[in-house]
Amino acid sequence: MTYDAALDVALARLHDEGRYRTFIDIVRKQGQFPRATWARPDGSEKDIVVWCGNDYLGMGQHPRVVEAMKSAAEKVGAGAGGTRNIAGTTHFHVLLERELASLHRKEAALLFTSGYVANEATLATLSKILPECVILSDELNHASMIEGIRGGRSAKLVWRHNDTAHLEQLLKEIPAGRPKIIAFESVYSMDGDISPIGEICDLAEKYGAFTYLDEVHAVGLYGVEGGGVAQRDGVESRIDLIEGTLGKAFGVMGGYIAASAAVVDAIRSYASGFIFTTALSPVLVAGALESVKTLRASNDLRARHQERAATLKARLVEAGLPVMPSASHIVPVWVGNPVQCKAVTDYLLERCSIYVQPINYPTVPKGTERLRLTPTPLHTDADMDVLVDALNEAWEALQLRRAA
Repeated sequence: MTYDAALDVALARLHDEGRYRTFIDIVRKQGQFPRATWARPDGSEKDIVVWCGNDYLGMGQHPRVVEAMKSAAEKVGAGAGGTRNIAGTTHFHVLLERELASLHRKEAALLFTSGYVANEATLATLSKILPECVILSDELNHASMIEGIRGGRSAKLVWRHNDTAHLEQLLKEIPAGRPKIIAFESVYSMDGDISPIGEICDLAEKYGAFTYLDEVHAVGLYGVEGGGVAQRDGVESRIDLIEGTLGKAFGVMGGYIAASAAVVDAIRSYASGFIFTTALSPVLVAGALESVKTLRASNDLRARHQERAATLKARLVEAGLPVMPSASHIVPVWVGNPVQCKAVTDYLLERCSIYVQPINYPTVPKGTERLRLTPTPLHTDADMDVLVDALNEAWEALQLRRAA
């Protein structure tokens, strides 16, 4: 078999299963979020409304964030100059790490190029540093966490999603003196459910385990200052390590961890994913720093965001559309078939100027394909009217089931 033939077979499999991923070419409109322009393959353009982004609060276009990035570019230029240990630690990096440590009430923080890299590098490094470590991983953890655990080659036990009884059963079977890491998320972004962080901390303290919490889909959105669900629930001091992103609610790019000074120093000193990659541009870091400061100072956007999510869920239920239960800002709408899921999103884009990406396997299990709607504080009631009408139209036109 030739190399090209092997690649053709792999790609044909995706097409046959109806889960080949298509990326559309969009240009976001500064100052008009969540509106954008779709640059179509035929060279024409179409104005659209984005309903599937992770810039949950529109901070990627916030005037203060944009101005901070412009100012940084004019002051220090575009790039970091290399890896942090050689040339890349600018003062912007230092200031942002201090701000993030303060946000999460931790001694220190460390920046990475993405949330994915933060998880992968940190979990792999912890499992290598801690002798005979066992990582207990929630079965719905993100791919970055799974890859990090795999890369560390430590023992791994998978516990049923948010099932603390099963978690305790597994903890009981591990010798008391053996290092244990409980790795889990706060908000699970495909179902929109939230983990019982306090109960997990109870078990960690009872069995001497280290807690590793991914707050990627919660930082900026929950808590009095946007520190995440752990902050909202008053348990952030009981979490050993919090991992977050700067590319979702904070609207820019990058990932980070916040923990004790000793933990952060160990990851900084041993993690290949940190040591051997070019540092984030100081322009991005300056924008993220301004975003974090802005969201820490005011709760208005967070409150509006929660109201918009609740309103959209109620509107979808009222319309008889198969919205899935969700305890968070995520609004999943069940389809249950990859081909139909793609057909719905194509219909919405082509006919209704609404951009939603289909969520198919392996992001979610086969048979649970869905739309994943992410309302923001800047989606209006009129936007919701158009969306609900368009979904009803698509369901009727494609003859889809109404009940999940």
